[in-house]
Amino acid sequence: MNNKRIKSTKSTQKPKKHKPDPFFSGDKPRRKQKYASDDDSIKSSDSEDEVYDEKALADQMEDSGRARRLIAKSVQKPNTTDEFRFLVKHRQSVTAVVLSEDDSKGFSASKDGYIVQWDVETGKTQPYTWPSEEVLRSHGANELQGKAKKRSKHILALAVSSDGRYLASGGFDRHIHLWDTRTREHIQAFKGHKGPVSCLTFRQGTSELFSGSYDRTIKLWNAEDRAFVHTLFGHQSDVLTIDCLRKERLLTVGRDRTMHLWKVPEESQLVFRAPASSLECCCFISDDEFLSGSDDGSVEHWSVMRKKPLHIIKNAHPLLTPNNLENNGQNDDLPNGNLNHAPESVCSSAHSWVGSVAVCRGTDLAASGAGNGMVRLWEIENDTKGVKPLLELPLVGYVNSLAFAKSGKFLVAGVGKEPRLGRWGSLPTARHGVAIHPLHLS
Repeated sequence: MNNKRIKSTKSTQKPKKHKPDPFFSGDKPRRKQKYASDDDSIKSSDSEDEVYDEKALADQMEDSGRARRLIAKSVQKPNTTDEFRFLVKHRQSVTAVVLSEDDSKGFSASKDGYIVQWDVETGKTQPYTWPSEEVLRSHGANELQGKAKKRSKHILALAVSSDGRYLASGGFDRHIHLWDTRTREHIQAFKGHKGPVSCLTFRQGTSELFSGSYDRTIKLWNAEDRAFVHTLFGHQSDVLTIDCLRKERLLTVGRDRTMHLWKVPEESQLVFRAPASSLECCCFISDDEFLSGSDDGSVEHWSVMRKKPLHIIKNAHPLLTPNNLENNGQNDDLPNGNLNHAPESVCSSAHSWVGSVAVCRGTDLAASGAGNGMVRLWEIENDTKGVKPLLELPLVGYVNSLAFAKSGKFLVAGVGKEPRLGRWGSLPTARHGVAIHPLHLS
C-alpha cells in the first residue's frame, strides 16, 4: 500500500497494538455533540433547533457509514409479482443511472447521447436536449478538432448533486457537461481532460464535482462557481470509476489494477493493488470500507487498514445456461427466483465481468451486476467480518449501472445489449433501458 506525500512522525508515547496510518493523521477526533443549554429558557426556545441538529447529525453519520442501518436481513425474498420492470426505454445501451436525494426522480443516459429525467412512481420521462454547437462553445466547450464535423454525444457517466440542482454528464467528447435539472437546459461545459470522461461524482452536500478520465487524471470542479479547481495524479492507466461520500475523500479504480483512496486537501493517496487483471468498478461502504468488482467475476471487500482485500467473493456472477438466457430475454416481465447455474460455469467470459456495484447508503445492503442474467444482493457484515449472499434478481442484459433508493425500498439498474465501456460480448436478447425492482423490508 503506497502512501504519497505523507511524512512519518515520531512519537514518545508507548506504541499501541494497531498503529494508525499517517494517511489519517489530519483527521479530527470524533466528539460527542452537545445540544443542551444550561439555561432552561434557551432549552425551551431552541428545542426545534436541537431536534433538527440531531437529525442532521444522524443523517451525516449514516452517509459516512459510521451509523449503519442493518436492513439486509430484513429484505424479503421476492414473490411472483416482484421483479425487475422496465421503467424507461433507451435506443442504445444505458451507461449510467442516478437517483435524486429524495428518491423521487431518476436520471439515465445511453451511448447515443440520450439523457432523460424520469419520475420513479409514474415513469413519466422528460428528455434533455443538446444545444447547438455555437451554444456549446459559448458555454466553454472546445471547438471541433481536425476534420470532425460533429461532436460525439456518447455518454459514459452521470452524477446529480445532493440538492438536486445540477446534473453532470461526461463521455467521449472529453468535456463535463453541466445541466440545470429544473429547466433541463445546458449551462456549462468544463474542458481540460485529454481523454474520454469515464466517471463522475458529486461530494455529498456540496457542489464539488469530481471527474475521472482515460487520460489517467482526476479533476475537481465547482459546479456553483462554474470553475476548475484542481487535478489529481496517480493512476497509470484509464480511470474507470469514482465515488465520494461527505468527507473530502475520493475512491477511484483504473485499468492499472489499482484502487486509490484520496485525501483531497492534502493531495495524498493510498494505493490498493487488486489480484484481478482489472478492477471495473468501486463504491464506498463507509469512510473506511469499500467494495469493488473485477473482470474475473469477483467482488472484493476492502478496508483502509489492509492493502489487500479482506474478502474476495469469487465467481460472483457465473455464466448461466443458454436456455435461461434465451427464455428470460423473451419477456418484458422477468420471472423471479434463482437462475440455474451451469455446472461448468466459470467467469471467463465478458458476460460475467462485474461491471457495477452499489451500496444503499448508510446500510449493510449492497448489489452487484454483470451480463450473466442476474443482479445479486449482498449483506455486508459488521466489523468487516465478510460479505454474505442474499438474493439473485434475474435481469437479462449487461447491468452497467446500479442505484439504491436511500430508503432501501427499491433498486434501479441501467442495462443494455453491450457493456458500458465497449462493444464486446453483445447480448441480442437484452433490452436497452432502466429497470426497477421493489425491495420489501420486514
